[in-house]
Amino acid sequence: MALKIGMVSLGCSKNQIDAERILFKLKKAGYELSDDAGLCDIVIVNTCGFIQSAKEEAIETILEFCTLKKEGRIKAVVITGCLAERYKEEVSELISEADAVIGIGCNEDIVEIINKVAEGEKISRFDEKEKLSLTGGRIISTLPFFAYLKVAEGCDNCCSYCAIPSIRGRFRSNPIEEVVKEAKYLVDNGVREINLIAQDTTRYGEDLYGESKLPELLTELCKIENLRWLRVLYCYPERITDKLLDVMAKEEKIVKYLDIPIQHCNDDILKKMNRKGDKKSLTETIARIREKMPDCVLRTTLITGFPTETKEQFEELAEFVKEMQFDRLGCFPYSEEEGTKAALMTPQVDEEERQHRADIIMEMQNVISEQKNNKMMGKVVEAVVEGFDRWAECYFGRTKADAPDIDGKIFFSSEEKLAMGQFVKVRIDDTMDYDLIGEVI
Repeated sequence: MALKIGMVSLGCSKNQIDAERILFKLKKAGYELSDDAGLCDIVIVNTCGFIQSAKEEAIETILEFCTLKKEGRIKAVVITGCLAERYKEEVSELISEADAVIGIGCNEDIVEIINKVAEGEKISRFDEKEKLSLTGGRIISTLPFFAYLKVAEGCDNCCSYCAIPSIRGRFRSNPIEEVVKEAKYLVDNGVREINLIAQDTTRYGEDLYGESKLPELLTELCKIENLRWLRVLYCYPERITDKLLDVMAKEEKIVKYLDIPIQHCNDDILKKMNRKGDKKSLTETIARIREKMPDCVLRTTLITGFPTETKEQFEELAEFVKEMQFDRLGCFPYSEEEGTKAALMTPQVDEEERQHRADIIMEMQNVISEQKNNKMMGKVVEAVVEGFDRWAECYFGRTKADAPDIDGKIFFSSEEKLAMGQFVKVRIDDTMDYDLIGEVI
């Protein structure tokens, strides 16, 4: 009887793809996969190690499964992902109950590692992180009609607050033909919405072709039959070219949505963050996007309480949020990460103040979102069905304006029975916080 393997993947969608490739390898090797990790023989925890809150979640999850192991309910615990890659032997020493702690470069040899763990061997191994493959089979863990597609790994931007370059290594793109091949595979297996991801999607192809090839990649992907929505996430503002915007505006399959993590607007703070550009260039980029795609949904992320951020600099950021009127926005208090340049900067802003400033920004965005939602009243939008809410007695899903996992939902009634993954037209007749309410027409 084959051993049962369970996977718990934490953190971002990029990490999720790594988990999907691991599961594919294990299934191909004859292991039985289970959605209930607590009822498995071996549990793999694919960790996030990006910021303090993510690290705490990872450690809590690992210790929960170590407790199950101690109670005899599971046989072994394997730790991989960013936390393992970032802290290596330290994780092995601190969590001695774990049977294996492996870096991301070891994911390619996961079958061999699990075989050894099954035989009782204890493993602590960290191969070159660049060994992590950008290709290979996957077992899709998202809803069956959408998937993430990682076009590149690693990062060369070296923002002063971020540990990703040291965790994930140098920026490296997957060739256009390989990305298109994987996209076709996804669509052939029922995926209708593809979300392109990387640490910096707009940098795609620079390492292979000498310049960004994101516009060319998008053009090729749009040729895939039966692909309905194509979304581009994580675009750095300084690399958003007219060529890219022209392709996005022209291609019907590309949803008019851009995720642009600007982090701040103050010139001095941006410089200390090691972010390219300044407030003037950010303003011009946003104006250029809206000129070429007036209906484009703009999402951004911000950091409050970055080291040395004064009250005046924060107020400048708050005013910028009011002026720009982003459609979607996430704001996070600065997380002090060891090994980064920002962690050594002084003075550090008080943690409570960081959170307080983030709360102010999100309260402002709540008002902006409410105003934008009110303007949607009476309009007809295309939505994809994600499921049925038995408590609310209605269907729910997303519009083109909503990226999976991070944006709001649309709730709607229908006289006809609908299926998951079905695309429908919905007339908006009410709003609720960040969500829309309507009826299928």
